Amino acid sequence: MPVGEGLNTLVLDGEPTEVGALRRTPAGVAILEFRIAHLSRQIEAGLEREVRCELSAMLVGDAAQSAQSLRPGQKLRLTGFLAARSARHSGLVMHVNTIELLEGTENGFQTQEKR
Repeated sequence: MPVGEGLNTLVLDGEPTEVGALRRTPAGVAILEFRIAHLSRQIEAGLEREVRCELSAMLVGDAAQSAQSLRPGQKLRLTGFLAARSARHSGLVMHVNTIELLEGTENGFQTQEKR
């Protein structure tokens, strides 16, 4: 498969455990980094198992600006893709394109990256 082609989409339900402060790159692009904890029941090899994981996630640009009200404990559905943290660090980070608040929207937010 040629470079640049291929599927890389992740949809994950979870709750933020840590939310960083909004920061800006040297070019002025807004970045919001956070950690998301996931808990579910999945079927593997015909057996049900409990799945727990926590991973780093980030929002970039307008999506980061819109999600400044993100708080630990909110139930969210995130859609995005996985990428290496940086050219020097190969650890995976979820780059979030959309966030859906799963419980109540009276004090929440919804954001979608403009393409």
